[in-house]
Amino acid sequence: MKPSIATKLSQLADRLEEVTHLLASEAATRDMDAFRKLTREHAELTPVVETYHAYRQCESDLAAATEMLGDPDMKEFAQAEIDEGKERMASLDVELQKLLLPKDPNDEKNIFLEIRAGTGGDEAALFAGDLLRMYTRYAERNRWQVEIVSSSESDLGGYKEVIVRLVGFGAFSRLKFESGGHRVQRVPATETQGRIHTSACTVAVMPEAEEIAEVVLNPADLRIDTFRASGAGGQHINKTDSAVRITHLPTGIVAECQDGRSQHANKASAMQVLAARIYDIQLRAQQQSVAAERKSLIGSGDRSERIRTYNYPQGRITDHRINLTLYKLDYVMDGDLFELTDALIAEHQAELLAAMGD
Repeated sequence: MKPSIATKLSQLADRLEEVTHLLASEAATRDMDAFRKLTREHAELTPVVETYHAYRQCESDLAAATEMLGDPDMKEFAQAEIDEGKERMASLDVELQKLLLPKDPNDEKNIFLEIRAGTGGDEAALFAGDLLRMYTRYAERNRWQVEIVSSSESDLGGYKEVIVRLVGFGAFSRLKFESGGHRVQRVPATETQGRIHTSACTVAVMPEAEEIAEVVLNPADLRIDTFRASGAGGQHINKTDSAVRITHLPTGIVAECQDGRSQHANKASAMQVLAARIYDIQLRAQQQSVAAERKSLIGSGDRSERIRTYNYPQGRITDHRINLTLYKLDYVMDGDLFELTDALIAEHQAELLAAMGD
């Protein structure tokens, strides 16, 4: 272990002990904001310090086993302990480095997931519907809540555009690398010659801006229009101007919502989406700056980049950023995204570790 990392870990262990004492004191319970901050800090420090203590214990056991090598009766046992100890120390060392990586402040947030049909007409819209089902099923597997914020259906049952809000701890951390171009290769149901068509959709994953506090929205910069919603929904939708469109004049960013039951609900949802879009633009600018410095392939935030291909005839799904190909397309489309998301997160961590070692 590097001396700088050992020093940092020792400081964190001291800080955890200090936080534990502060939480046990009567003064902490008088200020609830301070108490919550200390509780959060305690929760963040505990896994790091526990792993550090395990590393130090392993280090001590290894030293004890090395001393036993001089005893002929214990030599074989001692060597086995040393081999096992070295392997465990190497594993704990890597784990500690990961735990010390800088935390993305957005990782724990809820997200807005936006899917738009691209090239391919009706087939692209149908694929957008398939992607929506894939992410919805993944959310269900994670026990996240799914709310459709806005949707524009196509004639054949897919979506020209759909925005959903996924509510669940760590939603952004699991899906933040899904932004980009998704390409599908398959034979459309309307194709009589059996030819494979290629269509595409774009996906945008945006962390929810907390209480819109992270984005300053000046009312003077907003134009709010109301109109009659279109599509299914009964007589209410056709007779009242319940749909809301909000335009952020300085940037031209537009957010609209027509799926709520009232104008008030639609306005609140549109404001949330607008804030998330503006916040997302700010984040992407930061990510592209960092990516340019370390030539990162993941998390650059480039929406135009083709990140994944779904090949139905071969049952194959390929993520082009990390050259990962899986022959389990049916499982992935049914929401089993774990192997993909885990691989993307692991690659991102590897990039950060490499940058930390430079």
